[in-house]
Amino acid sequence: MATDPTHPALAPGSAAVITGGASGIGLATARRLARMGLRVCLADRDEAALEKALAEMDPGPEVFGHPTDVSDAASVNRLAEAVGARFGAVSVVMNNAGTGGGGDALSNPDGWQRVLGVNLMGVLHGVQRFVPAMVASDAPGLVINTGSKQGITQPPGDTAYNVSKAGIKALTEGLAHTLREKTGERVTAHLLIPGFTYTGMMARRIPEKPPAAWTPDQVAERLLDGIARREFYVLCADNETTREHDEKRILWAAGDLVENRPALSRWHPDWADAFSDFMQA
Repeated sequence: MATDPTHPALAPGSAAVITGGASGIGLATARRLARMGLRVCLADRDEAALEKALAEMDPGPEVFGHPTDVSDAASVNRLAEAVGARFGAVSVVMNNAGTGGGGDALSNPDGWQRVLGVNLMGVLHGVQRFVPAMVASDAPGLVINTGSKQGITQPPGDTAYNVSKAGIKALTEGLAHTLREKTGERVTAHLLIPGFTYTGMMARRIPEKPPAAWTPDQVAERLLDGIARREFYVLCADNETTREHDEKRILWAAGDLVENRPALSRWHPDWADAFSDFMQA
């Protein structure tokens, strides 16, 4: 599916930083970038997973890892210093680190702090630490922030996760506008929106990949294809959800506001038949 990457930041010799890079989508993307000739830094708070990932990538002088807690701005600063000392200027930043299990709006204050700290503030820390130098330079730059469909359609359950991913969507949209005004198309921002993906976080709960789930490699391929096509919203399907189904679900969620339906009407018993009819139309 992937086309030849045409974004000028994805050039051999360019430096890339990927948070949450020790597993899942981050590691799959890192492997592809390394094969394309980029120099890659994997950042992750799990040092054991980081060592394993680096061993699997057969790291040389062009690939290294750095233990990083993205929820801590000082830790992200140390990451930037290490990358600068090793690679110099950074051309690609993928703010991908994420976690879940925050809980609903009435529970788990510690979980909320953890999820928002990693998922939302971690992205902001990465953006504010790496992107200003991209803007100040005259070189092409690429920023990828990993969101989620849950930040758009807001399924009930882990509200903290939904809030964090909705915040990433708003942050990345605003960033894209700012970069367009400041750099034209030289530095671009993109929102990766994975579908059902069998990541390391899921593997801790489900030992085998469900047939419906995509692999991280499939998401990484879709990401690079979307970047080549200059897509801002890189919306991923999976093995049970098509692009058409995603579009309808997103339109229904927007319709809650436009039509003043009950919040999350897709899951409201009084609206079950209407939603089913809408999806089948």
